[in-house]
Amino acid sequence: MEKYVLPDLDYDYGALEPHISAKIMELHHSKHHLAYVNGTNQALEGLKEAQETKNFARVAALEHALAFNLSGHILHSLFWKNLSPNGGGKPEGELAHAIDRDFGSFEGLKGQFVNAAMTTMGSGWAALAWDPAGQRLITTEIHDHQSEMTPGAVPLMVLDAWEHAYYLQYQNDKAKFFEAVWNLWNWKDIGERYKKAKAAEVGIASATTSKKGAAR
Repeated sequence: MEKYVLPDLDYDYGALEPHISAKIMELHHSKHHLAYVNGTNQALEGLKEAQETKNFARVAALEHALAFNLSGHILHSLFWKNLSPNGGGKPEGELAHAIDRDFGSFEGLKGQFVNAAMTTMGSGWAALAWDPAGQRLITTEIHDHQSEMTPGAVPLMVLDAWEHAYYLQYQNDKAKFFEAVWNLWNWKDIGERYKKAKAAEVGIASATTSKKGAAR
């Protein structure tokens, strides 16, 4: 069985300063993210053993552990790609037009996205995602790493709202962290993810398709 591995970053730990400190990046990537990678591999090994021994009573707990840890690994991997030392500013092209269409303006997206991060109860994430059924961009809260994500939605841009993402530098003022990260968004990466998500065939009827079908 192939194991998951911790991905390398595209930049040094100190490259996102002053917005995210090198110490936070080192701990976040090499300790917290690594823990989710290890947890994923352990859950997969446990599931394989349970299947081989037909000890199905263990499966539910192992599947829960797998969902938590693998989702944590995926979201962190996406988060690192969403950030860039040369980021910030505003998106351009198709993504910019979609943001204006679905949120009214870039400021509308920012306000809604930051609110999703601020109002996440306990630990979790905020996400900008593509909803293939509605054929639109949405924001959503993700509790822990996997709870309450809209089924079928494809996350394009995610913001870690767990305390380990900011507390060492911003302490309990997470609003400052959620503001600072807008200096780092890699809109090129996010825009490319939008194009791929929009083009993907996921087998889910869109709202537009449903309306056309109902009219026949």
